[in-house]
Amino acid sequence: MRIISYNVNGLRSAMTKGFTEWLQTNPADIVCLQEIKAHKENIDFQQFDQLGYEHYWFPAQKKGYSGVAVLTKIKPDFVQYGSGHEQSDMEGRFIRLDFGDVTLINTYFPSGTSGDHRQTYKYQWLDEFYVYLQTLKATRPNLIVCGDYNICHKPIDIHDPVSNKNSTGFLPEERAWMDRFFEGGFVDSFRHFNPDPHQYSWWSFRANARNNNKGWRIDYINVSTPLKERLKNATIYQQVKHSDHCPVYVELVS
Repeated sequence: MRIISYNVNGLRSAMTKGFTEWLQTNPADIVCLQEIKAHKENIDFQQFDQLGYEHYWFPAQKKGYSGVAVLTKIKPDFVQYGSGHEQSDMEGRFIRLDFGDVTLINTYFPSGTSGDHRQTYKYQWLDEFYVYLQTLKATRPNLIVCGDYNICHKPIDIHDPVSNKNSTGFLPEERAWMDRFFEGGFVDSFRHFNPDPHQYSWWSFRANARNNNKGWRIDYINVSTPLKERLKNATIYQQVKHSDHCPVYVELVS
């Protein structure tokens, strides 16, 4: 099972920059997208049909905002749209697919960059999501949780941890949630294979940040502990450029 998680920062925009052509290279069996900023009817989705992908969409109610989708060549046994929390579901932040004994969750965590009210909501969302995962894990122990978490976990995951210590996405409370998340039975699949610094998944559009590799690692594919032994490989495709993010990848043996 080859999985990619990718915040495309507008799927229509990404498709004008070669996203579909990249899909033609068969980068993964399952491609989880965040921040699609579109509804299915606004997209030429027949392009995905032609490449052999089934596709599942959970857009935000607000047009041009947020939203997640999954393209998959493996047919799921079950699909759940939304987590059952009203505001999160209005913003199109969650979709779950079951494949046999494995449950895949594709999610787009809120950002706190637009003000204190959104940072407050981000903490609420994190608490709700943690409870959801722990409850689900009791009956579905093999979980893959991928998406744009909008949090850097460790100093190694951000180009300048000192100057960003008070920045949303690297706040102590957010990083403590990540600690709790991993201590609660999850594995950072990328760090399982890649201990080296300077490996990021998002760069600001400002100050030539991407060319200078002044980035943040905020995109993850994390797995529950029972899946740790099934991890085969994980990487970040920094050279793929259809967005201000890049795809992250994991491969698991069946």
